[in-house]
Amino acid sequence: MQISVNNFSKYVYLRSLQEAAREQNLTGLARKLEHIVPDISEQYSTFKLDNEYLRTKVRNVHAFQMSLVAEVAEEFKNMVIVDIGDSSGTHLQYLSGLYEKNIKCLSVNLDPKAVEKIRNKGLEAVLARAENLSDYDINPDIFLCFETLEHLMDPFHFLHELSSKTSAKYMIITVPYVRKSRIGLHHIRQGREDGVNAENTHIFELDPEDWKLLMRHSGWEIVREKIYLQYPIWSILYLTKSMWRKYDFEGFYGVILKRDDNWSKRYLDW
Repeated sequence: MQISVNNFSKYVYLRSLQEAAREQNLTGLARKLEHIVPDISEQYSTFKLDNEYLRTKVRNVHAFQMSLVAEVAEEFKNMVIVDIGDSSGTHLQYLSGLYEKNIKCLSVNLDPKAVEKIRNKGLEAVLARAENLSDYDINPDIFLCFETLEHLMDPFHFLHELSSKTSAKYMIITVPYVRKSRIGLHHIRQGREDGVNAENTHIFELDPEDWKLLMRHSGWEIVREKIYLQYPIWSILYLTKSMWRKYDFEGFYGVILKRDDNWSKRYLDW
């Protein structure tokens, strides 16, 4: 997730985020999430959310993500949810607070520091690749994959392994929203010599149509898709659209997937 606001006013960005959440009916849910997890300043391993702008930015995205979960959660009397790549267990805390039903939550991460942070909160976490979950006898109803797919070297293989080797009914994904597909790797574009890692490096930044092709090819059917914008449409702050597009992302693309090998089985080299 790109965070830098460069030289633009944090206040303008903050107002844009607040109006965007209001227009997209996310304000109430964001407040509910804040009540469940008041402090998200340590959400990430490589930087801190140390001001209101950053916290609002991330909290709004969390509200968008939880709104997608709500669209399928009521199908299950009991629910097993596996969150792939969460850096701090925040999503698991949200889910436990939002749903009174019998719910089992588990985080899967390859980052030992993230796993330790999650376990220190009393939550379950496994240091493993999500596509190897069959080795752990874990059969989720829903996979969550929030702001993770764009960081992977091979999203095709990752998604196909989860579709073909697990029994999950749904997978819910959010990625940065761009209008034209591109390769990320911004540290190379900008010639930066600072350290990079999987958490702060985007590889693929695809537009929704290309993501959907990738998902279908990997064994998934698109059930629902939605775009969250970080700027309002019906306000003068709509003018911040160009700022978001140039210096960050206009918003985030969310999709609910259901396992379907109609296209993946036709590709004989898996």
